[in-house]
Amino acid sequence: QVQLVESGGGSVQAGGSLRLSCAASGYTASSYCMAWFRQAPGKEREGVASINRIGNTVYADSVKGRFTISQDYAKRTLYLQMNSLKPEDTAMYYCAARDCADWSLLDLGHSRYWGQGTQVTVSS
Repeated sequence: QVQLVESGGGSVQAGGSLRLSCAASGYTASSYCMAWFRQAPGKEREGVASINRIGNTVYADSVKGRFTISQDYAKRTLYLQMNSLKPEDTAMYYCAARDCADWSLLDLGHSRYWGQGTQVTVSS
């Protein structure tokens, strides 16, 4: 069984920063490409950022220039550095292990495993 556990969420004021982490266990992390998704109350889940096995990245237009996705294979951990946070970034953030064939696509497909989510709240 694969387990993905997010942490690092919290409540911050607009303009602040948070660093989310996703710890993986139960599988070979290099077999998948990792991504972050988010879902606000009453809205559909959307892709935020994705990274492939050699460190190439893609971002949703709404977070480009503010968020940075990275990974540490030795620690089996995925990160999302979130700077210049806006109230519209408020959501539950989920990490996902995905098929690498479509690593650059930020749609909901091709995600094999999901974490439980960590809440991010940004106040104005």
